[in-house]
Parts: sequence; structure tokens; C-alpha cells
Amino acid sequence: MTDAVASQKRAAAFAAADLVESGMRLGLGTGSTFAFVIERLAERVRTEGLQLLGVPTSIATARLAEAAGIPIVELDAVDRLDLAIDGADEVDPAKSLIKGGGGAHLRERIVAAAARELVVIVDEGKLVDVLGRGFRLPVEVVPLGWTHTARRVGKTGGEPARRERDGEPVVTDNGNWLLDCHYPSGIADPAALARELDSTVGVVDHGLFVGMTGRILVGQPGGAVRTIA
Repeated sequence: MTDAVASQKRAAAFAAADLVESGMRLGLGTGSTFAFVIERLAERVRTEGLQLLGVPTSIATARLAEAAGIPIVELDAVDRLDLAIDGADEVDPAKSLIKGGGGAHLRERIVAAAARELVVIVDEGKLVDVLGRGFRLPVEVVPLGWTHTARRVGKTGGEPARRERDGEPVVTDNGNWLLDCHYPSGIADPAALARELDSTVGVVDHGLFVGMTGRILVGQPGGAVRTIA
């Protein structure tokens, strides 16, 4: 990550953190951009006495929040979230997203669905004309029979490859594996592909978020932030 991109991410993250009001129950996203949200929330807790309850979308985020002094609870402990804040790997003009670069998209989706609004924070480089052409779509699959699932996923037009680290499969917080799927021509109809993947045997979830996004805060050079409503 270059300093310029980090600056854009930080600006968007801080702007999102400043939307949080005292007493809110907040969905806490996952990833490098969201770490800046934690930084700003912790600062507001210290300097303003901001009170909130955070619901983390990953073990990594839970650890970050606890280290920053932000109280966390399980999603089942609350009826509703006032807001969820998270990043995205790609955003198209219809506000559909690809998420899951960090492998947390299943939990991110569950938390986002429980929130009154999902606020997405990105830098300018995450805005694309068509999803999937540049960033591979993550698909979470059950390890049992994963090669068969991969073949079924491949019939959607994608080119799946198991995500690995040091030659071993990456395991999600849910105990599943990930297929990163390249769509050479892009994803022309994210909603249709989402439905197809949802009905594919062996697929637990995928990184297409369609019709879930509220405001998008886009960090820009120089620290400005523009809002896509």
C-alpha cells in the first residue's frame, strides 16, 4: 500500500468513524481500511467519552477492538445494529461490491444484514466500471469435495483457484476454504451471479454484495472525502 492510498483509506475511515453516535451498536468490519476506523473510534472513546458496543466480523477485528479499548459483543446479544462500517475490494456504479479479500465476507454479510445501514469505506482505486475484471471474487466452500464444488463454480464463467498460504489452504474463521475466481470479462450481472452461486452445492457464501450498500465514503488525494449516497 502506497502512502497516497493509505492516506485516502484513512480519510474515508475517519469520516465513517465520525458518523458513530454515542450509544450506538456498531458492526465492525475487517481489513486494512477498517483498522483506521478502529484507530479513530479509540481516539473518540478516549477524548470524547464515546460509548458504543461493537460487533466484530472476524477474530482479527475482535482482537484489534479489544486492544483499542472498544467493548465488543456477539451479534446474538443485540436485536439490531444501528450501523455497520466496512471496506470493499471493488465497487461498481450500482453500489454492488466484491468483498472477501480478507476472507471474512460471510460474517461481514451477516453483520451487515443486521444493520440499519452499511457504510462502505474505500479509496478511489476501488471504484470500477465492472466487478470481477480486476479483483478475483472470493467464494467460501466446504472443504469436503471442494474440487467438485470448484468445477460447479467454474460453470458460472469464473476461473476458480484455491486460496493458499505456504502451500496449504487458507482456512476461514468458519473452518471453510476459499476459491478466488477470476472472471476475465467481468461480472455483467452481479445479482444473477449471486443467485447462481447461492444455489451451488458446496458453496457456503461468496463476496458479491448486491443491494446491501448504503452510503459509500470515498477517500481522495489530499484527505478529501466524497459521499456516494
